[in-house]
Amino acid sequence: MIFDIEHSGLSHINQVRGSASRTRSSIHYGLMPWLVVTLLFSALPVIAQDASGVRVIAFGAHPDDCDLRAGGLAAKYAKMGFKVKFVSLTNGDAGHQSMGGGQLAMRRRAEAQEAGRRIDIEYEVLDNHDGELLPTLLVREQIIRKIREWRADIVLAPRPNDYHPDHRYTGVLVQDAAFMVTVPNLVTDVPALRKNPVFLYFFDNFTRPQPFRPDIVVAIDDVYDKKIDMLDAHVSQVYEWLPWHDGLLAHVPKDSVARKQWLTTQQPDNVLPEWRSALEKYYGREAARIQHAEAFEITEYGSQPSEEVIRKLFPFFPTR
Repeated sequence: MIFDIEHSGLSHINQVRGSASRTRSSIHYGLMPWLVVTLLFSALPVIAQDASGVRVIAFGAHPDDCDLRAGGLAAKYAKMGFKVKFVSLTNGDAGHQSMGGGQLAMRRRAEAQEAGRRIDIEYEVLDNHDGELLPTLLVREQIIRKIREWRADIVLAPRPNDYHPDHRYTGVLVQDAAFMVTVPNLVTDVPALRKNPVFLYFFDNFTRPQPFRPDIVVAIDDVYDKKIDMLDAHVSQVYEWLPWHDGLLAHVPKDSVARKQWLTTQQPDNVLPEWRSALEKYYGREAARIQHAEAFEITEYGSQPSEEVIRKLFPFFPTR
């Protein structure tokens, strides 16, 4: 009797288990197509943070730094309808020979916004003092927030070796933010990125502790005039402060057309001999005809792009 009761109980349990198993199987097979699609898409390489295309953000120490090193690149992306943002970490309130403080900061912010308007990109100037930038947690959080808000695929910044402390610390700050943009428990008011961007250095000619490596060289012949237009908006810098600092102020023409032509002699963006191999890699036979270019180094921080990904992030390279 006891055996019968146990057997009967076990039979009931097995029936229940069988029913549950069939239910799970039904659910399992019903979800299977969705699961397969989800897994397939998760396995694909993520090219952009946003379906609208490649999104680029560049950080400079002062309101003309990004323009000097990546104005052509920005103009190329903008020309294709992609989103670009330049961010100056300081307000530039010390960079002039005869004015400074709040008056200069207002002037430089207006110049930066005009420069952005001329090539159809966004330009933001943060209110940190020129000449006083330090790699603090507060500024690092500002950078993390800007990268996340922009949903950047590419982040550009100077290398952390430079003559100017603001430039050096801009490089350090962006390096320090590189991993943290993916950490949800930091800067919690903005969602963390699910994919780390590709971080690139601007070109410079400093050789210690190591020289710049031209991993990606972009031809800017087609947008060179736009880059000059952008730089031309920074009147206080390219026609006043920098020429005065270098003892060239007397050589700057008074006429607006003539001084813009003079600006091209100060910012030629010529292709350097050490850039030729990278240029040929991406442009093939066209490389020999390229006169103006900008170069970038892939950092060891953030995503490490394959050649396939590089070509998708830089869609203006000729097809093979």
